[in-house]
Amino acid sequence: MKLKNAIMGAVMAGFTVATPLAIAEDTIKVGVLHSLSGTMAISETTLKDTMLMLIEQQNAKGGLLGKQLEAVVVDPASDWPLFAEKARELIEVNSVDAVFGCWTSVSRKSVLPVFEELNSLLFYPVQYEGEESSKNVFYTGAAPNQQAIPAVIYLKEDIGVERWILAGTDYVYPRTTNKILEAYLLDSGVAAEDIMINYTPFGHSDWQSIVSDIKKFGSTGKKTAVVSTINGDANVPFYKELGNQGVSAEDIPVVAFSVGEEELSGIDTAPLVGHLAAWNYFMSVESDVNDEFIGNWHKFTGDDGRVSNDPMEAHHIGFNMWVQAVEKAGTTDPDAVQEAIIGVTVPNLTGGVSAMLPNHHVTKPVLIGEIQDDGQFDVVWETKGMVAGDAWSDFLPDSKDIIADWRKPMSCGNYNVKTGVCSGQNL
Repeated sequence: MKLKNAIMGAVMAGFTVATPLAIAEDTIKVGVLHSLSGTMAISETTLKDTMLMLIEQQNAKGGLLGKQLEAVVVDPASDWPLFAEKARELIEVNSVDAVFGCWTSVSRKSVLPVFEELNSLLFYPVQYEGEESSKNVFYTGAAPNQQAIPAVIYLKEDIGVERWILAGTDYVYPRTTNKILEAYLLDSGVAAEDIMINYTPFGHSDWQSIVSDIKKFGSTGKKTAVVSTINGDANVPFYKELGNQGVSAEDIPVVAFSVGEEELSGIDTAPLVGHLAAWNYFMSVESDVNDEFIGNWHKFTGDDGRVSNDPMEAHHIGFNMWVQAVEKAGTTDPDAVQEAIIGVTVPNLTGGVSAMLPNHHVTKPVLIGEIQDDGQFDVVWETKGMVAGDAWSDFLPDSKDIIADWRKPMSCGNYNVKTGVCSGQNL
């Protein structure tokens, strides 16, 4: 692990920039690949609107490379195979120069072979399970070491939690994240019988028996918490059932990784006050750049009641990094942009600066917030500075010696620092 960390530190320096090339399109097309219907529309529709705002703002500045940006929006409808079809449509039919999209890891996994086959670029704005680094993907959401692990450390050290309920939607992100968290908890001395793991399908609505089991598991006298990787509209009945059964934050706090301001805007939050979420941004953060972003958002939507959230900030970071990389490269060519973007820095909305690392992850602060009765979050804990996203977890035996570095000559997403072997170019 020390060797891995040392190498990661070394590869964060010495960034390079691509040589400018010319392009010959009338407009620069930007793909927007977010579900506007189905179970994930509750979260993803806002990200589509965010991209339209960012593109409009860039066009008002004169566009990019002297050309206007053109948004091409498609609806994969929360249908994971359809994500791949729509991605191919954006690249092959609409000739987009980059795509911003996906929410769930299963949708990202669905489109990944398409982007690698066609050598196009995807900017992925949501927290995920790690264990991946592709030349064609830029992970602007949180890796586990930028959200899940810090949240558990906070619960253990600041709240005194001893029993753990890992509750998630049944797909790759919750299962891999919980695998990492379970390994971390066991390594830190938590007994196996003090860990309960539960999965439910997308769109799950009947939470009565599960919440009852949560209450029972937390009734042993040991401080208990729920670590939630529940995704999409299933969160609405889950939190409602917590309230129905009187599960308060004082009794059994819930820390969520996929619930932000947008999801809470449709819920009566009064019974949920004090429950937690771990993100890299909250709307309530006080900074000049955040105030400007929120003002622009309200102006764009024409609705002062519209909230902002973490994945919106990730699109803000990723889009501005892409713009800067295209300007440096002088072209939208994927290979040139991929080379130019490493080392690019842009302001994040917390008032700091985020950088694109050679492993295609970014540096971000980690924040933990308590739900307030107005649907906002009061930040109760944060890191002192930026945390570098780690593509491969230090807590899994098969990953702890793996790094990613997409700079030449290594150009590898799965490099074993002990054996010196790259296991695959796009893994």
